[in-house]
Amino acid sequence: MTDATANKPIVVGVDGSASAIHAARWAAAEAARRGTQLVLVHSNPPVPVHSPQVAVSTAEFAEAVRDQGRHWLATAKASAEVVAPQVEISTELVTGGAAEQLVGRSASAQLVVLGSRGLGGFTGLLVGSIAVAVSTHALCPVVVVREAQPQTDRAENAPIVVGVDGSAASDAALKFAFETAARRGAPVLAVRAWHDALVDATRLTVLIAASVEAIEADERRLLAEQVAACAQACPDVPVRRLLSRDGPAPALIGQSASAQLVVVGTRGRGGFRGLLLGSTSQSLIYHAECPVAVIPPAHQ
Repeated sequence: MTDATANKPIVVGVDGSASAIHAARWAAAEAARRGTQLVLVHSNPPVPVHSPQVAVSTAEFAEAVRDQGRHWLATAKASAEVVAPQVEISTELVTGGAAEQLVGRSASAQLVVLGSRGLGGFTGLLVGSIAVAVSTHALCPVVVVREAQPQTDRAENAPIVVGVDGSAASDAALKFAFETAARRGAPVLAVRAWHDALVDATRLTVLIAASVEAIEADERRLLAEQVAACAQACPDVPVRRLLSRDGPAPALIGQSASAQLVVVGTRGRGGFRGLLLGSTSQSLIYHAECPVAVIPPAHQ
């Protein structure tokens, strides 16, 4: 992390859901590790045009919406303060689309942190087009915290799991994973999946004719080569490499059960192609048993 990045805050999307509270608590603990500020943001939806059928005025309705947003922010702040009382925490109440607000904030943030399921201003944030917009266009890493598995439940020596596929995106994910592991005193588990090649018709004949052992040896070599640079830069971080013949989503979901965090790039190739587009990304977001960090290539 550069000095310029170290001065940036962690931004959390808050919407009153239990998932958002877990996200705020996770982010507070991470802000304490990084020695940075925490900014809790709630985005109010635009106020509808006044209708004769609405009993209250537009101004009254707008103020009620703002009051609800302030309440949600205060609740999230109080919960975050319990986790990290030393962290400077501020709240911001804004108006507009949730995805646009968070993508905009990502330009001046170390991390954007979200709950996996929400309501209010962040309803559906990780479903469909809004999820694609945030994960694709955010200029900093995005962390999704699942409601069922808050970070505080995880052992401190649990690994940081990172998906590796040889792409520039997974290089960025590796760097983030090693930096995170160094701050936490945790090991890194680098996972490479090659099962997807079996369903590629253009390679099927080659795979049938070739030795599986030779293919695995080559995949293992590629995995070791990609991990080597980060391992050398962080020599105190224990690292283990895992070659999986599962698909990328099952491989990472399986490892998430005993992980502190799963880290992936926004886009990959080979075993992790399209990880944040379509069914694979949804599987990871909805079924991973720990928080998931999505790293843009520009974060290298």
